[in-house]
Amino acid sequence: MNHYEPPIEWADHEDVAIALYEKYGDDFTEAKIYRVRFTELLEWILTLPNFAGTREQSTEGHLEQIQAKWVYEWRDHQ
Repeated sequence: MNHYEPPIEWADHEDVAIALYEKYGDDFTEAKIYRVRFTELLEWILTLPNFAGTREQSTEGHLEQIQAKWVYEWRDHQ
């Protein structure tokens, strides 16, 4: 990586969603994204590069927002 990327936090829903799309691409369709369990989604988010949030800071609201934004990101690339 040649440039500095600021850390991603829980409130950065769109940035997290973009990172998930970049990692998983079209492996997940809209239906599959909505079927991802929050426990799984949480683990995936925690392993994203530049993600600085903690497990303890996670909320169902954040996970719902990230899941919805991930779907929008997937749609944008179809």
